[in-house]
Amino acid sequence: MTTPFDPAPAHYRRPDRRPGLFSRLRSNFLTGIVVIMPVALTIWLIWTIIGWVDSFVLPLVPAQIQPEKYIGINLRGIGVIILLVFTILVGWIAKGLIGRSLINLAESLVERMPVVRSVYSGLKQIAETVFAQSDRSFEKACMVEYPRRGMWGIGFVATPARGEIQDRSPTGAELLTVFVPTTPNPTSGFLLYVPREDVIELDMSVEDAAKLIISAGLVYPTPKAAEEAVAALPPAPPKKRGWFGRRR
Repeated sequence: MTTPFDPAPAHYRRPDRRPGLFSRLRSNFLTGIVVIMPVALTIWLIWTIIGWVDSFVLPLVPAQIQPEKYIGINLRGIGVIILLVFTILVGWIAKGLIGRSLINLAESLVERMPVVRSVYSGLKQIAETVFAQSDRSFEKACMVEYPRRGMWGIGFVATPARGEIQDRSPTGAELLTVFVPTTPNPTSGFLLYVPREDVIELDMSVEDAAKLIISAGLVYPTPKAAEEAVAALPPAPPKKRGWFGRRR
């Protein structure tokens, strides 16, 4: 005899309900969106950039040598190829003696123009910083207390402070140049000079830290210890086949 407080017997209990057809379709639909959206957005972005480059480059090509005249169709991406070839050619000429002389002559003319001089020098510094093949890049990702004590932000260590910045430091400690980007646009941010002892360097790479910032904290990198542990695992043995060719 059971009391009202006793659990129901096994044969009276309601079996676990399996998800219905609508729930399974909804789950499959959301999974499909997660898979398709990054691929579709990437293809759309690349396709749009290629079209924008074509619309800018192809009108500059003389009508006698337009690629469409020889191919017969307006093939997307021809402008990108022309721009790449032209850029490589300009870089090859600029490395030579004649090219350097022409660049120096052009820069001397630009330096005499008040407004153009400021715009050109700023753009040149940005281009050299971003595209130049040198060691002027962010060294490590770090954490600093910003914008106040007790609050932490992710930044990138650029270089140790030098010159007047370091000499006039009130604390006398060694300062590090730290760039703290904003979310989700990491191209803007704040330039800070932080004492070395107040900077916590992170094991994650600069690329992983950038992904964390752009995603507003939604995409966390895999710890290096976990990656090394997975890489150290021995390969799985091949599964044996059964009588009917199925893997056990």
